[in-house]
Amino acid sequence: MELTAAHWMYLVGTLVIIFTMLFRQNVVVPALLVTFLVGWIFNGSFIFGLQTIFNASLVAAGELFNIFLIIAIMTALLHSLKSLGTDEQMITPFQRVMKNGHISFWVIVFVTYAISLFFWPTPAVPLVGALLIPVAVRTGLPPIGAAIAISLAGQGMALSSDYIIQIAPSLTATAAGVDIGTVADRGFVLSLITGFVAITLAYLSIRKLISRPSAQHLTAWNNSDSTENAANINDTPVQRSKYSSLFAILVPGTFLIIIIYMVLTKFSDVLSSFEGGAGAALIGGASVILLIAASLFKNARNSLQNVSDNIVKGFVFAFKAMGPVIPIAGFFFLGSGELAANIFGSEAGETPSFLFDLILAGQSYIPESAFIAGFGILLIGMITGLDGSGFSGLPLVGALSGALGDSVGVESATLAAIGQMGAVWVGGGTLIAWSSLVAVAGFAKVPVMELVRRSFVPVIVGLIVATIFGLWLF
Repeated sequence: MELTAAHWMYLVGTLVIIFTMLFRQNVVVPALLVTFLVGWIFNGSFIFGLQTIFNASLVAAGELFNIFLIIAIMTALLHSLKSLGTDEQMITPFQRVMKNGHISFWVIVFVTYAISLFFWPTPAVPLVGALLIPVAVRTGLPPIGAAIAISLAGQGMALSSDYIIQIAPSLTATAAGVDIGTVADRGFVLSLITGFVAITLAYLSIRKLISRPSAQHLTAWNNSDSTENAANINDTPVQRSKYSSLFAILVPGTFLIIIIYMVLTKFSDVLSSFEGGAGAALIGGASVILLIAASLFKNARNSLQNVSDNIVKGFVFAFKAMGPVIPIAGFFFLGSGELAANIFGSEAGETPSFLFDLILAGQSYIPESAFIAGFGILLIGMITGLDGSGFSGLPLVGALSGALGDSVGVESATLAAIGQMGAVWVGGGTLIAWSSLVAVAGFAKVPVMELVRRSFVPVIVGLIVATIFGLWLF
């Protein structure tokens, strides 16, 4: 298809969004404005341009609502478990294992990763921060070591794959036009590689700072003041229910069974395999049953109202966390012919794929090198992460991966997973001081810039190793 003025406007809009991210500014307004301009230029009607703003966000919301729903459900479940005191009880046994600073570091890594994989790092930070950091400091682990363990395991390794809830791979795969399960599987492998390298290097860099266990470490830490302390995000302490132990076993046990079942479906011909977001749907359905059960055991008389209230809290959190992604995704969905047709209300065969058309037009100028393509997508993903979200750039890296895949000889799903690693590891809260990393630094009572400085080399090396491995393996 011949490039039109709308194509060039789409290209300008993409560059504007990237440069806006580079200057650490919010990209929602630029995304809305360039969506309007693309629609106006494409149709030649000012009114149509205004309609495009609404229709693009509407189509994006429809495509992404499953993501909002699973976030809401998991957050509602967490609120219900907190009312029983189960969230604290699930983590208490690990305190007995933390005998010295070295063990404490790896216990924090494991616990943070496990919680973040199911509930995202948001609840993991206050939970681990309040219950495990003081124990770790007393065993001789420096506060900066605890902060690194939390950020790299939760906001890096767990969030970058998002393998259980599958929000990140859904955003990336939808924009790339590839199977969600494929992106999720490859992202999971790359996240483990990046995490193993980054966490190992980080541990080696702070191991000499680990000292002998002493109560004096905890006293000194309690008396310290953090100049960049995060806001208090702990809920008011609740009285532990007599059923908290039951749910402390039931909830992780249920999720473990689901994980085992999902793994078996990948290697067994007897069990039907999961396609697309079926795994997230299973997790979501099981979580709803657990949510209802927890509310019944907490207070049967008020359970109907409590379940409703917790679901409302879940949706409020979901839209706060993911709401800005909708207009951004709406713009980048214009780059896909099928989604653009839904936005413009035209036939798919008559609607240009702006991004794909631009890539095809410039294909002769793009080196057909898997190496350059892989690291180019990684770099773009890292740039998009500069906004401190990690998720807002996923539609961009997904769309670029889908457009570049065939021309450079690398599967689009592989490029999408690589771009996802760059975006989430950087913006999700390991290298960006204006992200949720500030909460980690606040709980550990360490300067957030020191946390960024000590994490930088391990994370970058981990991403490079994972990218090389991904291009070689997939």
